[in-house]
Amino acid sequence: MTEPDYRGSWDAAFSWGDYLGREVVKHPELWNGVWQRSRVPQWALDEAVDTGGPWRLLVISEDWCGDASNTVPVLARLAEALPGLEMRVVKRDENLPLMDRWLTGTARSIPLAVLLDADFRPVGRWGPRPAELQARVLREKAEGERAAADIYRDVRQWYARDRGETTIREVLALMRGAAAGG
Repeated sequence: MTEPDYRGSWDAAFSWGDYLGREVVKHPELWNGVWQRSRVPQWALDEAVDTGGPWRLLVISEDWCGDASNTVPVLARLAEALPGLEMRVVKRDENLPLMDRWLTGTARSIPLAVLLDADFRPVGRWGPRPAELQARVLREKAEGERAAADIYRDVRQWYARDRGETTIREVLALMRGAAAGG
């Protein structure tokens, strides 16, 4: 598989403000609500000191995705709070070669954040959910004992309780790992 043109994808991507303001047409109240409530805790700012950088988060998303509406605004707040981090968003369905480079197994699961270094080289990825939640959802789906609607109701409750902290923790760990060389 040919490596995507990350610099080109970055240059063509939406800023967070443009994505939220113009591209989110499904459930804008949910996206805006999460954005308004999102905060980067002091512990995260303290931990961000050793994350190196500069970094770019190239986020693959779609506005209809419930996981995206609960995590992408959190990633945007993190990028806003950290001087060495920028974020832009591309639409999955308009960027399938990029998406297909970062499949979750065989699925085009989103959101997905590709961590790029200063030279636009990919050095890590995050998504489509916090690891703990992803493992739980995959396990419950595989067991087949609960309706998808019940699983996703619990997912929404998990996000509300977590307030983005696990997403922030995982992305900071990804940045620290990349800064350490792997």
